[in-house]
Amino acid sequence: MRKLYIKQKVFSFTDQFSVYDDQERRQYYVKGSFMKIPKQFTIYNHHDQEIAVITKKIWSFLPKFYVDIRQQSQILIEKELTFLKARYHISAKGITVDGDWWDMTFNILHQGKPIAAIAKRWFSWGDTYEVTILDETMEELIISLVIAIDCVKSDESAAGSSASV
Repeated sequence: MRKLYIKQKVFSFTDQFSVYDDQERRQYYVKGSFMKIPKQFTIYNHHDQEIAVITKKIWSFLPKFYVDIRQQSQILIEKELTFLKARYHISAKGITVDGDWWDMTFNILHQGKPIAAIAKRWFSWGDTYEVTILDETMEELIISLVIAIDCVKSDESAAGSSASV
């Protein structure tokens, strides 16, 4: 079992995330595209090697994000048409998400078996997520999915705030 912490920078012109271990050593970092269409986030490991790219599909009725993880097939995260509660579909073999995406408290399961638990830390500067990785062989997939889910959530809140202005 391994714990990682995803920390977003509060005041930044580009979307940036850092992922630290429990000793506060940076394990991954994420750079978001600035003024680029479609919006992309690239995830790098601590050796500066690209491990994943998250891309928002721009011409779609409902939000869709593609997650390209090295040495794995592409994952699609798409919002489902519902009237009461936001629901999303993840197209990855055997991967499901169980819990509350909106509050960022959920579990990631592979073929029904928990491989990670995610919890938002409420008393921190900027958004911080604690990621408990139960299956370390799937660490890059887990980190990529958590960041992609956060991108979907951020996109939804940005769309909601611009619609209310």
